[in-house]
Amino acid sequence: MTLNLVSNSYLEESTAKIRVKQVPWEGYQRAGHVTLEELALIKKVDRQPRAKTESLHLSDGQAYAQLYLGLLKKLQRVDTLQSILVLIADALTDHEERIVLFTRASASDPDLPFGPLLRILETQDDFVQLKTSQILTVLLSAEQAPLQQWQLQPLLSYLSICVQGTSPNKRDVAVQCLEAILPRHEVRQAVWAIPGIVSGLVEVLKSNQTPQMNYQVGFCFWLLTFEADIAEQINKRYDVIPLFISVAQAAAKEKVVRVNIATLRNLVTKAPSANLPAMLVAELLPFVKNLATRKWSDEDILEDVQFLIDELNARFESLTTWDEYTSELTSGHLSWTPVHDSNLFWKENAAKLNEKDHLHLKRLIELLRTSQDPLVLAVAAHDLGQYVRYYERGKKVVTDLGAKTRVMELMSHSSQEVRYQALLSVQRLVSHPWQSV
Repeated sequence: MTLNLVSNSYLEESTAKIRVKQVPWEGYQRAGHVTLEELALIKKVDRQPRAKTESLHLSDGQAYAQLYLGLLKKLQRVDTLQSILVLIADALTDHEERIVLFTRASASDPDLPFGPLLRILETQDDFVQLKTSQILTVLLSAEQAPLQQWQLQPLLSYLSICVQGTSPNKRDVAVQCLEAILPRHEVRQAVWAIPGIVSGLVEVLKSNQTPQMNYQVGFCFWLLTFEADIAEQINKRYDVIPLFISVAQAAAKEKVVRVNIATLRNLVTKAPSANLPAMLVAELLPFVKNLATRKWSDEDILEDVQFLIDELNARFESLTTWDEYTSELTSGHLSWTPVHDSNLFWKENAAKLNEKDHLHLKRLIELLRTSQDPLVLAVAAHDLGQYVRYYERGKKVVTDLGAKTRVMELMSHSSQEVRYQALLSVQRLVSHPWQSV
Protein backbone atom coordinates (compact mmCIF):
# COMPACT_ATOMS: atom_id res chain seq x y z
CA MET A 1 0.00 0.00 0.00
CA THR A 2 1.09 3.60 -0.49
CA LEU A 3 0.46 6.72 1.56
CA ASN A 4 -2.24 7.73 -0.91
CA LEU A 5 -4.59 5.23 0.71
CA VAL A 6 -4.52 7.23 3.95
CA SER A 7 -5.24 10.79 2.87
CA ASN A 8 -6.76 13.81 4.54
CA SER A 9 -7.08 17.46 3.48
CA TYR A 10 -5.71 18.79 6.80
CA LEU A 11 -2.61 16.58 6.45
CA GLU A 12 -2.12 17.54 2.83
CA GLU A 13 -2.43 21.28 3.48
CA SER A 14 -0.14 21.14 6.53
CA THR A 15 2.38 19.04 4.61
CA ALA A 16 2.59 21.64 1.86
CA LYS A 17 3.33 24.38 4.39
CA ILE A 18 5.91 22.34 6.31
CA ARG A 19 7.68 21.27 3.13
CA VAL A 20 8.90 24.85 2.49
CA LYS A 21 9.86 25.67 6.08
CA GLN A 22 13.53 26.17 6.87
CA VAL A 23 15.18 23.78 9.34
CA PRO A 24 18.49 24.79 11.04
CA TRP A 25 20.42 21.74 9.87
CA GLU A 26 23.78 23.54 10.11
CA GLY A 27 22.97 24.46 13.71
CA TYR A 28 22.28 20.81 14.49
CA GLN A 29 25.64 19.91 12.94
CA ARG A 30 27.50 22.55 14.99
CA ALA A 31 25.79 21.28 18.15
CA GLY A 32 26.94 17.75 17.37
CA HIS A 33 23.45 16.35 16.74
CA VAL A 34 24.05 15.77 13.03
CA THR A 35 27.25 14.53 11.37
CA LEU A 36 28.83 16.23 8.36
CA GLU A 37 27.83 13.25 6.20
CA GLU A 38 24.21 13.49 7.37
CA LEU A 39 24.21 17.25 6.79
CA ALA A 40 25.46 16.79 3.24
CA LEU A 41 22.72 14.25 2.49
CA ILE A 42 19.88 16.23 4.06
CA LYS A 43 20.85 19.50 2.34
CA LYS A 44 20.47 17.79 -1.04
CA VAL A 45 16.75 17.11 -0.41
CA ASP A 46 15.81 19.95 1.96
CA ARG A 47 13.18 22.21 0.28
CA GLN A 48 14.16 20.87 -3.16
CA PRO A 49 11.86 20.30 -6.16
CA ARG A 50 10.19 16.88 -6.23
CA ALA A 51 12.04 15.90 -9.41
CA LYS A 52 15.37 16.32 -7.65
CA THR A 53 14.39 14.45 -4.50
CA GLU A 54 12.89 11.67 -6.63
CA SER A 55 16.19 11.28 -8.43
CA LEU A 56 18.09 11.08 -5.14
CA HIS A 57 15.65 8.61 -3.64
CA LEU A 58 16.02 6.50 -6.76
CA SER A 59 19.82 6.46 -6.67
CA ASP A 60 20.42 6.50 -2.89
CA GLY A 61 17.11 5.34 -1.45
CA GLN A 62 18.52 3.11 1.27
CA ALA A 63 20.86 5.83 2.50
CA TYR A 64 18.00 8.31 2.73
CA ALA A 65 15.67 5.87 4.50
CA GLN A 66 18.42 5.26 7.06
CA LEU A 67 19.06 9.01 7.34
CA TYR A 68 15.44 10.00 7.94
CA LEU A 69 14.86 7.32 10.57
CA GLY A 70 18.17 8.12 12.26
CA LEU A 71 17.28 11.82 12.47
CA LEU A 72 13.87 10.98 13.96
CA LYS A 73 15.69 8.99 16.61
CA LYS A 74 18.12 11.78 17.51
CA LEU A 75 16.15 15.02 17.19
CA GLN A 76 13.23 16.24 19.31
CA ARG A 77 12.09 19.72 18.21
CA VAL A 78 8.51 19.51 16.95
CA ASP A 79 9.05 21.57 13.78
CA THR A 80 12.07 19.43 12.89
CA LEU A 81 10.12 16.21 13.46
CA GLN A 82 7.39 17.58 11.20
CA SER A 83 9.90 18.21 8.39
CA ILE A 84 11.48 14.76 8.70
CA LEU A 85 8.06 13.09 8.60
CA VAL A 86 7.22 15.05 5.43
CA LEU A 87 10.48 13.84 3.84
CA ILE A 88 9.60 10.23 4.72
CA ALA A 89 6.08 10.64 3.38
CA ASP A 90 7.37 12.22 0.16
CA ALA A 91 9.73 9.28 -0.33
CA LEU A 92 6.90 6.75 0.11
CA THR A 93 4.12 8.52 -1.80
CA ASP A 94 3.35 6.60 -5.01
CA HIS A 95 6.34 4.32 -4.34
CA GLU A 96 5.23 1.16 -2.59
CA GLU A 97 8.53 -0.46 -3.57
CA ARG A 98 10.38 1.92 -1.24
CA ILE A 99 8.70 0.58 1.89
CA VAL A 100 11.32 -2.16 2.05
CA LEU A 101 14.07 0.50 2.19
CA PHE A 102 12.69 1.59 5.56
CA THR A 103 12.00 -1.88 6.94
CA ARG A 104 15.52 -2.97 5.93
CA ALA A 105 16.96 -0.29 8.23
CA SER A 106 16.62 -2.79 11.09
CA ALA A 107 19.68 -4.61 9.71
CA SER A 108 21.96 -1.83 10.97
CA ASP A 109 19.84 -0.78 13.98
CA PRO A 110 17.23 -3.11 15.56
CA ASP A 111 15.35 -0.04 16.87
CA LEU A 112 14.50 0.92 13.29
CA PRO A 113 12.15 1.56 11.62
CA PHE A 114 9.44 1.35 14.29
CA GLY A 115 11.13 2.53 17.49
CA PRO A 116 11.45 6.25 16.69
CA LEU A 117 8.03 6.40 15.03
CA LEU A 118 6.27 4.74 17.95
CA ARG A 119 8.00 7.06 20.43
CA ILE A 120 7.09 10.29 18.64
CA LEU A 121 3.42 9.25 18.69
CA GLU A 122 3.55 10.68 22.22
CA THR A 123 4.59 14.11 20.91
CA GLN A 124 1.87 16.61 21.75
CA ASP A 125 1.42 17.90 18.20
CA ASP A 126 -1.51 16.93 16.00
CA PHE A 127 0.45 16.93 12.76
CA VAL A 128 3.30 14.83 14.16
CA GLN A 129 0.88 12.26 15.60
CA LEU A 130 -1.33 12.01 12.51
CA LYS A 131 1.54 11.94 10.02
CA THR A 132 3.33 9.32 12.12
CA SER A 133 0.13 7.24 12.20
CA GLN A 134 -0.10 7.48 8.43
CA ILE A 135 3.52 6.32 7.96
CA LEU A 136 3.27 3.57 10.59
CA THR A 137 0.13 2.23 8.93
CA VAL A 138 1.97 1.91 5.61
CA LEU A 139 4.99 0.19 7.17
CA LEU A 140 2.97 -2.16 9.40
CA SER A 141 0.67 -3.17 6.54
CA ALA A 142 3.68 -4.26 4.51
CA GLU A 143 5.27 -6.41 7.24
CA GLN A 144 5.55 -10.05 6.21
CA ALA A 145 5.83 -11.51 9.73
CA PRO A 146 2.94 -11.31 12.22
CA LEU A 147 2.94 -7.99 14.02
CA GLN A 148 3.89 -7.95 17.69
CA GLN A 149 2.05 -6.20 20.50
CA TRP A 150 4.85 -3.68 21.04
CA GLN A 151 4.49 -2.63 17.40
CA LEU A 152 0.71 -2.32 17.52
CA GLN A 153 -0.28 -1.05 20.96
CA PRO A 154 1.06 2.54 20.79
CA LEU A 155 -0.59 3.11 17.40
CA LEU A 156 -3.90 1.48 18.35
CA SER A 157 -4.03 3.41 21.63
CA TYR A 158 -3.65 6.66 19.72
CA LEU A 159 -6.22 5.64 17.08
CA SER A 160 -8.65 4.80 19.89
CA ILE A 161 -8.37 8.35 21.22
CA CYS A 162 -8.93 9.76 17.72
CA VAL A 163 -11.97 7.60 16.96
CA GLN A 164 -13.62 8.58 20.23
CA GLY A 165 -12.68 12.26 19.97
CA THR A 166 -14.49 15.21 18.43
CA SER A 167 -11.92 16.19 15.78
CA PRO A 168 -13.18 15.22 12.30
CA ASN A 169 -9.64 15.18 10.90
CA LYS A 170 -8.32 12.86 13.60
CA ARG A 171 -11.33 10.58 13.26
CA ASP A 172 -10.96 10.50 9.47
CA VAL A 173 -7.28 9.54 9.58
CA ALA A 174 -7.85 7.00 12.37
CA VAL A 175 -10.63 5.20 10.49
CA GLN A 176 -8.51 5.07 7.32
CA CYS A 177 -5.58 3.65 9.29
CA LEU A 178 -7.82 0.99 10.81
CA GLU A 179 -9.20 0.08 7.38
CA ALA A 180 -5.66 -0.47 6.14
CA ILE A 181 -4.40 -2.69 8.98
CA LEU A 182 -7.55 -4.66 9.93
CA PRO A 183 -7.10 -7.21 7.11
CA ARG A 184 -4.50 -8.80 9.43
CA HIS A 185 -5.71 -11.38 11.97
CA GLU A 186 -3.45 -10.15 14.76
CA VAL A 187 -4.65 -6.58 14.28
CA ARG A 188 -8.31 -7.62 14.47
CA GLN A 189 -7.67 -9.36 17.78
CA ALA A 190 -5.65 -6.41 19.11
CA VAL A 191 -8.39 -3.94 18.12
CA TRP A 192 -11.07 -6.10 19.76
CA ALA A 193 -9.06 -5.97 22.98
CA ILE A 194 -9.39 -2.15 23.02
CA PRO A 195 -13.10 -1.42 23.73
CA GLY A 196 -12.68 2.27 22.99
CA ILE A 197 -12.01 1.62 19.31
CA VAL A 198 -15.10 -0.54 18.77
CA SER A 199 -17.40 1.67 20.85
CA GLY A 200 -15.99 4.71 19.06
CA LEU A 201 -16.76 3.19 15.66
CA VAL A 202 -20.29 2.38 16.84
CA GLU A 203 -20.81 5.99 17.89
CA VAL A 204 -19.51 7.24 14.52
CA LEU A 205 -22.14 5.09 12.75
CA LYS A 206 -24.85 6.38 15.07
CA SER A 207 -23.98 10.03 14.38
CA ASN A 208 -25.19 10.20 10.74
CA GLN A 209 -21.84 10.77 9.08
CA THR A 210 -21.20 11.16 5.35
CA PRO A 211 -21.78 8.14 3.09
CA GLN A 212 -18.00 7.79 2.72
CA MET A 213 -17.42 7.68 6.48
CA ASN A 214 -20.31 5.24 6.93
CA TYR A 215 -18.75 3.02 4.29
CA GLN A 216 -15.28 3.18 5.84
CA VAL A 217 -16.55 2.39 9.33
CA GLY A 218 -18.72 -0.38 7.88
CA PHE A 219 -15.64 -1.77 6.16
CA CYS A 220 -13.85 -1.88 9.53
CA PHE A 221 -16.74 -3.87 11.03
CA TRP A 222 -16.80 -6.18 8.02
CA LEU A 223 -13.11 -6.97 8.58
CA LEU A 224 -13.54 -7.41 12.33
CA THR A 225 -16.36 -9.92 11.90
CA PHE A 226 -14.16 -12.37 10.04
CA GLU A 227 -13.01 -13.43 13.52
CA ALA A 228 -15.43 -16.02 14.93
CA ASP A 229 -15.00 -14.89 18.56
CA ILE A 230 -15.67 -11.27 17.60
CA ALA A 231 -18.69 -12.23 15.48
CA GLU A 232 -20.09 -14.17 18.44
CA GLN A 233 -19.72 -11.36 20.99
CA ILE A 234 -20.03 -8.06 19.11
CA ASN A 235 -23.81 -7.78 19.10
CA LYS A 236 -24.10 -8.78 22.76
CA ARG A 237 -21.63 -6.07 23.73
CA TYR A 238 -22.54 -3.27 21.32
CA ASP A 239 -26.03 -4.02 19.92
CA VAL A 240 -24.75 -3.54 16.37
CA ILE A 241 -27.26 -5.60 14.40
CA PRO A 242 -30.09 -3.00 14.56
CA LEU A 243 -27.49 -0.34 13.80
CA PHE A 244 -26.15 -2.08 10.67
CA ILE A 245 -29.72 -2.57 9.46
CA SER A 246 -30.61 1.07 10.14
CA VAL A 247 -27.53 2.38 8.31
CA ALA A 248 -28.25 0.14 5.31
CA GLN A 249 -31.92 1.22 5.25
CA ALA A 250 -30.98 4.92 5.22
CA ALA A 251 -28.09 4.57 2.77
CA ALA A 252 -28.18 6.49 -0.50
CA LYS A 253 -24.97 4.86 -1.76
CA GLU A 254 -24.92 1.25 -2.92
CA LYS A 255 -21.51 0.60 -1.37
CA VAL A 256 -22.86 1.47 2.10
CA VAL A 257 -25.65 -1.08 1.68
CA ARG A 258 -23.16 -3.64 0.36
CA VAL A 259 -20.70 -3.40 3.25
CA ASN A 260 -23.42 -3.57 5.92
CA ILE A 261 -25.15 -6.54 4.32
CA ALA A 262 -21.77 -8.27 3.92
CA THR A 263 -21.07 -7.67 7.62
CA LEU A 264 -24.44 -9.17 8.57
CA ARG A 265 -23.58 -12.19 6.42
CA ASN A 266 -20.29 -12.55 8.30
CA LEU A 267 -22.18 -12.54 11.59
CA VAL A 268 -24.40 -15.37 10.38
CA THR A 269 -21.57 -17.36 8.82
CA LYS A 270 -19.23 -17.10 11.81
CA ALA A 271 -21.72 -17.22 14.70
CA PRO A 272 -25.26 -18.09 13.58
CA SER A 273 -26.73 -19.06 16.96
CA ALA A 274 -25.48 -15.83 18.55
CA ASN A 275 -26.84 -13.54 15.82
CA LEU A 276 -29.81 -15.00 13.94
CA PRO A 277 -32.28 -14.50 16.85
CA ALA A 278 -31.32 -10.83 17.16
CA MET A 279 -31.64 -10.42 13.38
CA LEU A 280 -35.19 -11.78 13.46
CA VAL A 281 -36.10 -9.44 16.33
CA ALA A 282 -34.60 -6.50 14.41
CA GLU A 283 -36.78 -7.46 11.42
CA LEU A 284 -33.91 -8.06 9.04
CA LEU A 285 -35.93 -10.62 7.07
CA PRO A 286 -38.51 -8.20 5.58
CA PHE A 287 -35.72 -5.72 4.83
CA VAL A 288 -33.55 -8.18 2.90
CA LYS A 289 -36.63 -9.47 1.06
CA ASN A 290 -37.19 -5.90 -0.07
CA LEU A 291 -33.53 -5.58 -1.10
CA ALA A 292 -33.91 -8.72 -3.21
CA THR A 293 -36.47 -6.94 -5.41
CA ARG A 294 -34.13 -4.05 -6.29
CA LYS A 295 -31.59 -3.79 -9.09
CA TRP A 296 -27.93 -3.62 -8.03
CA SER A 297 -24.80 -3.00 -10.05
CA ASP A 298 -22.85 -5.22 -7.66
CA GLU A 299 -23.94 -8.87 -7.86
CA ASP A 300 -22.36 -9.60 -4.47
CA ILE A 301 -25.21 -7.72 -2.81
CA LEU A 302 -27.84 -10.07 -4.23
CA GLU A 303 -25.78 -13.11 -3.29
CA ASP A 304 -25.44 -11.89 0.31
CA VAL A 305 -29.10 -10.89 0.46
CA GLN A 306 -30.26 -14.33 -0.72
CA PHE A 307 -27.95 -16.02 1.78
CA LEU A 308 -29.50 -13.98 4.61
CA ILE A 309 -33.04 -14.70 3.38
CA ASP A 310 -32.37 -18.45 3.31
CA GLU A 311 -30.76 -18.52 6.75
CA LEU A 312 -33.42 -16.31 8.37
CA ASN A 313 -36.27 -18.28 6.83
CA ALA A 314 -34.81 -21.55 8.07
CA ARG A 315 -34.44 -20.12 11.56
CA PHE A 316 -37.91 -18.59 11.53
CA GLU A 317 -39.58 -21.88 10.57
CA SER A 318 -37.97 -23.71 13.49
CA LEU A 319 -38.79 -21.06 16.11
CA THR A 320 -41.19 -21.85 18.95
CA THR A 321 -43.00 -18.98 20.63
CA TRP A 322 -40.63 -19.40 23.59
CA ASP A 323 -37.62 -19.13 21.24
CA GLU A 324 -39.16 -16.00 19.78
CA TYR A 325 -39.65 -14.48 23.22
CA THR A 326 -36.17 -15.27 24.54
CA SER A 327 -34.60 -13.94 21.32
CA GLU A 328 -36.42 -10.67 21.84
CA LEU A 329 -35.48 -10.60 25.51
CA THR A 330 -31.81 -11.29 24.81
CA SER A 331 -31.67 -8.59 22.14
CA GLY A 332 -33.08 -6.02 24.55
CA HIS A 333 -35.46 -4.74 21.88
CA LEU A 334 -38.84 -5.60 23.38
CA SER A 335 -41.91 -4.60 21.38
CA TRP A 336 -45.58 -5.57 21.28
CA THR A 337 -45.13 -8.81 19.35
CA PRO A 338 -48.04 -11.29 19.74
CA VAL A 339 -46.42 -13.42 22.48
CA HIS A 340 -46.62 -10.64 25.05
CA ASP A 341 -50.42 -10.43 24.92
CA SER A 342 -51.01 -14.17 24.66
CA ASN A 343 -52.42 -15.54 27.92
CA LEU A 344 -51.82 -19.06 26.62
CA PHE A 345 -48.13 -18.24 26.09
CA TRP A 346 -47.72 -17.01 29.66
CA LYS A 347 -49.71 -19.91 31.12
CA GLU A 348 -47.38 -22.36 29.37
CA ASN A 349 -44.09 -20.46 29.74
CA ALA A 350 -44.10 -18.19 32.82
CA ALA A 351 -42.26 -20.79 34.91
CA LYS A 352 -39.52 -21.04 32.26
CA LEU A 353 -38.31 -17.59 33.30
CA ASN A 354 -36.96 -19.33 36.41
CA GLU A 355 -34.67 -21.70 34.51
CA LYS A 356 -30.88 -21.38 34.87
CA ASP A 357 -31.17 -19.49 38.16
CA HIS A 358 -33.85 -17.13 36.82
CA LEU A 359 -31.67 -16.15 33.86
CA HIS A 360 -34.49 -14.79 31.69
CA LEU A 361 -36.32 -13.14 34.59
CA LYS A 362 -33.09 -11.36 35.59
CA ARG A 363 -32.69 -10.17 32.02
CA LEU A 364 -36.24 -8.78 32.07
CA ILE A 365 -35.50 -6.96 35.35
CA GLU A 366 -32.21 -5.67 33.93
CA LEU A 367 -34.12 -4.07 31.05
CA LEU A 368 -36.53 -2.47 33.52
CA ARG A 369 -33.57 -0.94 35.35
CA THR A 370 -31.35 0.11 32.47
CA SER A 371 -33.40 0.76 29.33
CA GLN A 372 -34.10 4.35 28.31
CA ASP A 373 -36.65 3.31 25.69
CA PRO A 374 -40.27 3.84 26.85
CA LEU A 375 -41.48 1.00 24.60
CA VAL A 376 -39.04 -1.47 26.16
CA LEU A 377 -39.97 -0.30 29.66
CA ALA A 378 -43.70 -0.63 28.99
CA VAL A 379 -43.41 -4.14 27.55
CA ALA A 380 -41.03 -5.25 30.32
CA ALA A 381 -43.38 -3.96 33.03
CA HIS A 382 -46.26 -5.78 31.33
CA ASP A 383 -44.28 -9.03 31.12
CA LEU A 384 -43.31 -8.87 34.78
CA GLY A 385 -46.99 -8.58 35.65
CA GLN A 386 -47.77 -11.60 33.46
CA TYR A 387 -45.04 -13.60 35.18
CA VAL A 388 -46.51 -12.78 38.60
CA ARG A 389 -50.00 -13.62 37.35
CA TYR A 390 -49.12 -17.04 35.95
CA TYR A 391 -46.36 -18.22 38.29
CA GLU A 392 -47.69 -18.87 41.77
CA ARG A 393 -44.53 -17.83 43.60
CA GLY A 394 -43.83 -14.96 41.25
CA LYS A 395 -44.53 -12.16 43.73
CA LYS A 396 -41.90 -13.38 46.21
CA VAL A 397 -39.29 -14.03 43.51
CA VAL A 398 -39.79 -10.58 41.97
CA THR A 399 -39.61 -8.91 45.38
CA ASP A 400 -36.50 -10.88 46.38
CA LEU A 401 -34.78 -9.81 43.16
CA GLY A 402 -35.53 -6.17 43.95
CA ALA A 403 -37.78 -5.55 40.93
CA LYS A 404 -40.89 -4.48 42.84
CA THR A 405 -39.32 -1.14 43.83
CA ARG A 406 -38.29 -0.43 40.25
CA VAL A 407 -41.78 -1.11 38.86
CA MET A 408 -43.26 1.21 41.46
CA GLU A 409 -40.80 3.93 40.38
CA LEU A 410 -42.02 3.55 36.80
CA MET A 411 -45.53 4.54 37.89
CA SER A 412 -44.26 8.14 37.74
CA HIS A 413 -42.47 7.78 34.39
CA SER A 414 -42.95 10.53 31.80
CA SER A 415 -44.50 8.06 29.32
CA GLN A 416 -48.21 7.39 29.78
CA GLU A 417 -47.87 3.84 28.43
CA VAL A 418 -45.04 3.05 30.86
CA ARG A 419 -47.08 4.43 33.78
CA TYR A 420 -50.11 2.36 32.75
CA GLN A 421 -48.21 -0.92 32.39
CA ALA A 422 -46.30 -0.30 35.63
CA LEU A 423 -49.61 0.33 37.44
CA LEU A 424 -51.08 -2.96 36.15
CA SER A 425 -47.94 -4.80 37.17
CA VAL A 426 -47.91 -3.27 40.67
CA GLN A 427 -51.58 -4.18 41.11
CA ARG A 428 -50.69 -7.81 40.41
CA LEU A 429 -47.71 -7.64 42.74
CA VAL A 430 -49.86 -6.25 45.53
CA SER A 431 -53.03 -8.29 44.99
CA HIS A 432 -51.42 -11.64 44.21
CA PRO A 433 -51.36 -13.68 47.43
CA TRP A 434 -48.10 -14.86 48.95
CA GLN A 435 -47.40 -18.51 48.34
CA SER A 436 -45.38 -20.84 50.45
CA VAL A 437 -41.88 -21.52 49.22
